[in-house]
Amino acid sequence: MLLQRVPWIGYPAQALYRLTRPWVSVGAVGAIFNERGELLLVEHVFHPLFPWGLPGGWMNRNEEPDETVRREVLEETHLRVEIVKPLMIARTTFLPAHLDVGYLCSVIDETSEIHLSSELLSYQWIDPLTAKLPPLGRFSGKVVRLAIAERAAPGNTIPVPTL
Repeated sequence: MLLQRVPWIGYPAQALYRLTRPWVSVGAVGAIFNERGELLLVEHVFHPLFPWGLPGGWMNRNEEPDETVRREVLEETHLRVEIVKPLMIARTTFLPAHLDVGYLCSVIDETSEIHLSSELLSYQWIDPLTAKLPPLGRFSGKVVRLAIAERAAPGNTIPVPTL
């Protein structure tokens, strides 16, 4: 076949095809736990319906979603986090070309102090097994439930709460 011998002739067709495809934005959040098993929740300035949620933000061009979480958490709280594993990817219902990615994370340096950026109003470390969680958006709520269940997997001693 001609394309196998001269693959570069297909590049213009690919470029035209991509112009007809939706551009997708990506947001990434982290369910961050400290060594005491507490979960970090932050109060966002720009989320009026569900102000409390997980730290994170929008992915920059040429950035991996896990890099987005590390960068956004550092920018918003001055905490350095380790990505443990991805938890879920979901399409956002109110933005037609947007994906959200949630990660399970842990704090790297427990002695670091939190310094909030202007995007956040407040924060709290909560024990998700005993504390009543504030109302969370649909995606953040699912990520939190998955993070707690993951921490309760075999080898971990944290029981899974009912949220």
